[in-house]
Amino acid sequence: MGWWQINADTLAGSRFVLSPLAETFACLQLLHRGTPAHPGERAWLRDHLPGYRARLAADPVTALLVRAGLGRSWIADFLTPTPRDRETFEEGVARVRAARPDAARAHLRLSLAGPLPPALDRDDLPERAAGLLTYVWTETVRPDWDRRRRVLEADVVARTAQVSRGGWAAVLDALRPGRTRWLGDNRLQVNLHEYPPREISGAELLFVPVTPRTGWVSWEEPDRYAVIYACAGVLADAGGRTVPASLGALLGAARAGVLVLLDSPLSTSQLVAVTGQGLGSVGRHLRVLLDAGLVERRRAGRSVLYSRTAAGQVLVEAGTGRPDTRRS
Repeated sequence: MGWWQINADTLAGSRFVLSPLAETFACLQLLHRGTPAHPGERAWLRDHLPGYRARLAADPVTALLVRAGLGRSWIADFLTPTPRDRETFEEGVARVRAARPDAARAHLRLSLAGPLPPALDRDDLPERAAGLLTYVWTETVRPDWDRRRRVLEADVVARTAQVSRGGWAAVLDALRPGRTRWLGDNRLQVNLHEYPPREISGAELLFVPVTPRTGWVSWEEPDRYAVIYACAGVLADAGGRTVPASLGALLGAARAGVLVLLDSPLSTSQLVAVTGQGLGSVGRHLRVLLDAGLVERRRAGRSVLYSRTAAGQVLVEAGTGRPDTRRS
């Protein structure tokens, strides 16, 4: 396994940041994979996969570059420059474009764990990669970026509240289950690769959510390290939570949608993010649900988290006609 040595000051100073470039690369991975993890991704792939495949069919060199860059178990580093706080997509992709051609080829050989195909022995690989990422951003991510940003911001709120409830160890264990884990003795496991440990004490440590079900690590030695992880499922696929018609008729569709989402604790700001409703509307729905005994609230650090009560659970199950097993 790969792990980083982190002192207390580095962990205490770590931050969650959003990265349009990381989100775009995660979407590139999803397009390459072509397999949805939930109904929201299925609809997204239906809309965008044909255009993506047509673009690669018209550009065999870039198609080969994608297959090589995503590799068997390691991503070519030049494709995923370490995120920077408040960096725009244009600023991030400029760093991909500025990669040295010889470094790009070396990264591809590492991701392939073998020799470079002759068709990729060329100097325009960074430009081609930047062009493809720009296509994915422009055609598939930017039109929906406002919603994606709200979802990512909501995930950051949830993780921050988790720090106050259970400490950093609980958060790190949950970022990429089975891959990230707090090992104790100032050691953070970041993946399953058998690479030498890295001493990163004193560096900037960033945690970066993306909406597709993927993740990776990146670094700019010795100053910046990042763990990119998939945001919580309830946030990534909020659109997949169907509101039963009978529940919507009883409570109103918007209020019923809030109740359906609260199978796990969420803050008001998270609910605003994933529902698209205004803060005032969400607040009114929560007050009604609280007065009816369908939800309860508790404080977690600076956040107030809401979740369904047993009565709310019964109501949702009655509307769906089957027990809700997501809590098990």
